[in-house]
Amino acid sequence: MMAAGGTCAQALSDAHLSVIPRTAAERERIKGVLKPPTDFGTPQRFEDMPGGGATVRARDTADAFSQPSGNISFERELDFKVGNGLFRKVWVSAPSSTLASDGLGPLYNARSCQRCHLKDGRGHPPEGPEDTAISMFLRVSVPGGSEDLIKEIKGYIATQPDPTYGLQLQDFGLPGHAAEYRLDISYEEREVLLSGGEAIALRVPTYRAKDLGYGPLGEGAMLSPRVAPQMIGLGLLEAVPADDIVALADPEDADRDGISGRAQIVWSAEFDRPMLGRFGLKAGAPTIKEQSAAAFVGDIGISNPIFPDGAGECTDAQVDCRAALHGDQDDRGFEIDGEGLDLVTFYSRNLGVPGRRGADKTEVLRGKEVFYRTGCQSCHNPSFVTHRLEDQPEQSFQLIWPYTDMLLHDMGPGLADGRPEARADGTEWRTPPLWGIGLTATVSGHSYFLHDGRARSLLEAVLWHGGEAQAQRDTVVEMPPEDRANLLKFLESL
Repeated sequence: MMAAGGTCAQALSDAHLSVIPRTAAERERIKGVLKPPTDFGTPQRFEDMPGGGATVRARDTADAFSQPSGNISFERELDFKVGNGLFRKVWVSAPSSTLASDGLGPLYNARSCQRCHLKDGRGHPPEGPEDTAISMFLRVSVPGGSEDLIKEIKGYIATQPDPTYGLQLQDFGLPGHAAEYRLDISYEEREVLLSGGEAIALRVPTYRAKDLGYGPLGEGAMLSPRVAPQMIGLGLLEAVPADDIVALADPEDADRDGISGRAQIVWSAEFDRPMLGRFGLKAGAPTIKEQSAAAFVGDIGISNPIFPDGAGECTDAQVDCRAALHGDQDDRGFEIDGEGLDLVTFYSRNLGVPGRRGADKTEVLRGKEVFYRTGCQSCHNPSFVTHRLEDQPEQSFQLIWPYTDMLLHDMGPGLADGRPEARADGTEWRTPPLWGIGLTATVSGHSYFLHDGRARSLLEAVLWHGGEAQAQRDTVVEMPPEDRANLLKFLESL
């Protein structure tokens, strides 16, 4: 049997999980539980608990995304709190008297995980000339050749890091080290007319890498803006069976509904094999641990067991950076060791999903019906049941409601970044989960959405949909204003 894209199904097995196989009776039961609704007059059973037993009480404070899984034990909550401390830790340059905290940079985007994922929520683009791009950066790569292909992954698109700047641009440097660039964004306004006479202005961004500190970018350099995503529910998404995600893929649009999601397949540095991509805006990371390790080395310049380079993202062309003192030149071996990386992973895995608010309200239920009637659930798949797991009780065998299929979809030229990543081309993005989206302003103090924060509201985010979602976007434009308002009420309840 071949999985999506021609990679062996065995290659997409869940090597990161200790799985207890489902029985035949469980598989049949799950089929029934995941059936789409036919009655929109009342909520579905357990719909108000999007994280299953790991759901937490919804709070009306900025800490709404920072609670541990609702079903975590006291003993494991202690590990969560230690991991939180490491997630919030402010790193300093080496050498330092605080050996456990040195190793920053020399080039970096932030000094802690928390500074990008403030309150475990969504980042934002700079809000003016006095604001920094602390929770946003530009990825960069140049076209690769046939020698850069990964033969085990069919459809892999060959790229290379920029020869001078690596895979992302860092806008901070330690004393004596020039920052790599300054992020410059300008916007033009584009008006969209909606039924009922309403007009919405969309921001069309242009991105520039200004004040390059180490010379020009490589020939054919491709830039992709990225805003830090919210952190809730990651462990539950990681626990969804790969087979269940791949089963939703329809790369040839066999059912002719215009939706042709594809599974992202990436090479895992942790397991040295192809795996299903789940995390990141183009699903470029297969596990939370690998995503966390990549962020440590790329965003903060912190070496770790998966990405051990003490110079972080510095390339051979950046001679002074590679020659600088690094924090791995002591007994630790790495600037964050295996135990520390595991604790940060545990913390990230167990950030609880807040419960639904007002799932039984009339306008929310009507908005849910509009959501289904419009076909939004074709990509924003409402629910899954996670694997039964031996060693992760919080994530084990949970009915969850993330509203994502975790697949890649062509979102059209308006959202295209033109930069491939593994199997994802320049127009494709992973469907983002919608759970918690109505609490964005409460947690993050803003309502900016999409991969680069260009949308200033949920409605603007919907109006940017194109490609496979063009028909759904056009339906939202043309539907009666009351239906559109109810659809937004439904999204805000998630």
